[in-house]
Amino acid sequence: MKNSIANSNDAHFIPSDDVAPVVVAIASSAGGLNALIQVLSGLPADLPAAIAVVQHLSPHYRSQMAEILNQRTALSVKEAETGDQLKPGWVFIAPPDHHLLVNSDGALMLNQAAKVHFSRPAANILFNSIAEKYKERAIAIVLTGRDSDGATGSQTIKQRGGIVIAQDEATSKFFSMPNAAIQTGFVDFVLPLADISTALGRLVMQKVAQRTVE
Repeated sequence: MKNSIANSNDAHFIPSDDVAPVVVAIASSAGGLNALIQVLSGLPADLPAAIAVVQHLSPHYRSQMAEILNQRTALSVKEAETGDQLKPGWVFIAPPDHHLLVNSDGALMLNQAAKVHFSRPAANILFNSIAEKYKERAIAIVLTGRDSDGATGSQTIKQRGGIVIAQDEATSKFFSMPNAAIQTGFVDFVLPLADISTALGRLVMQKVAQRTVE
């Protein structure tokens, strides 16, 4: 586990095709909206990655998270729908009371299967599906939140060759979720919230460069 990422002078964001070369899955719960705003606001519109977000929300109210985030980031943000394609520069938010996952052809899918760790949507379901489909092209981020959602999914991401980032305790409003992921031993980077977007940009570009070489 590392606590910092080396600087890279080559981390220049480039326009990309309609299929995202890298997929980022973000999990957050209590305190997550502000954390998501800080992470997403630090990313450029031409980020060559798609981002899928699971934020634990009340099932009793319509979520306005996509609208809020859309005003705070250069990326395009929408509430996920079944059939959405993971395009670079887009952020897809799981709707309340629906699990969000990636199916075998790479499209997003929603369902209302049983709750996992009392959560629907559950980060573990998203992380596991992205790990199976995208393997080393997957990056998982576990932000502030209660409970342990995202821990087993982080392990799957890492075991399939992906990278896992967790928010550090000092900047987490609630450290239970990041800490549960860290305790698995499968987290690569534990970072302050303010450093996550920069680190994510560098990691995405490193993975894009690796694919170009391959």
